[in-house]
Amino acid sequence: MIAPHCGAEVLEVGAGLGDFSSQLVDRDRVVVTDVDPEAVDSMARRFSGRPGVQARRLDAATLTPQRAEQLTSDQGAVDSVLAINVLEHIENDVDTLQALSRLVRPGGTVIQWVPGYMNLYGDFDRSVGHVRRYTPKTLAAAGHQAGPEVRSCRPVNLLGGVAWWAAVRRGGTGTPKPGLVKIYDSVVVPITRILDRFPIPFGQSVLGVFTRS
Repeated sequence: MIAPHCGAEVLEVGAGLGDFSSQLVDRDRVVVTDVDPEAVDSMARRFSGRPGVQARRLDAATLTPQRAEQLTSDQGAVDSVLAINVLEHIENDVDTLQALSRLVRPGGTVIQWVPGYMNLYGDFDRSVGHVRRYTPKTLAAAGHQAGPEVRSCRPVNLLGGVAWWAAVRRGGTGTPKPGLVKIYDSVVVPITRILDRFPIPFGQSVLGVFTRS
């Protein structure tokens, strides 16, 4: 669902160990970034055999539009900026979206994958520092304020959202049990992939795609 919106040159924010970007094998250039220096070092080692991949430290929470413009001047703009489960940790998400859009060329995309719906907010969100969860409307509103054109904002993973809601109703969510995760991956994920091809009213996450004008 994300890859079709990514151009030939992609920068991932909060890439962690680079698991998602490792799948972008057909891109001309991939820049993987994280706020954690150890994660950056780990990704540098992981992708040392791929000359088209660069690992850098970047803190999205403190990135300003001016700093982003300087980075693009020094290192070049990209076609797409991607952040998976990053924006919900940042208090001023509008400023961050504005700064991230300055990293892409005009016409390029800013792709955000974020947790969905505040009625799913629970103990897990608090424990990992989530400031908020989003709806398509609130994510689109942040994009409108930040400046880039909103191409689409939609919920994804309906069944995961229902399961998460049930967990929150029972008093929060803890650490997932490996056995349940295995069942979820083998049974629920294939069904979810089919459902996500169609418009759904609700989901565990929200996917937003924005275009820099």
